[in-house]
Amino acid sequence: MAKQSPPRRHAPVGDKTPPRNWRKAFLAELAATSNVAASARKAGIATSRAYDLRRSDPEFYREWQVALCEGYDHLEMSLLQRLREGEIKPASGVRRGTRVFDNATALRLLAAHRESAACQRAIHQNRNSEAILDAINAKIEKMRERSLKALPAPQDEPAGDAHGDQ
Repeated sequence: MAKQSPPRRHAPVGDKTPPRNWRKAFLAELAATSNVAASARKAGIATSRAYDLRRSDPEFYREWQVALCEGYDHLEMSLLQRLREGEIKPASGVRRGTRVFDNATALRLLAAHRESAACQRAIHQNRNSEAILDAINAKIEKMRERSLKALPAPQDEPAGDAHGDQ
């Protein structure tokens, strides 16, 4: 009589139930790395599951975009640090490397960063030109009030002296 194999305890790979909190782990890794495949591995899911949910769930899509933006910010900051500090490149025939700066890339990144920073400021402030003018006028008024408070109090002069009358 042939020996029967024990029943399967796990579902096939394609039917695998994802870990309970896979979304949180996936999004955290995506924010840290900007890498979908690495994020899926960290969360214990197939990348297709993440992409499928992104297509079907608007809230997950929004969270994905926020995490991806955060990941790109981390990447950009790392690149900025490397561009600011330079990279040590080995020089031929010398024991110590030379610090090299990639100015062209730094300038391109600076231009891109400036535009994205301006866009983010506009989004966060969500103000129109009238609100901006009101804020400027309020600041000017506060400056005027402080200036008036700083002036010395007027001194009372005798009436005859002020106009030259005696």
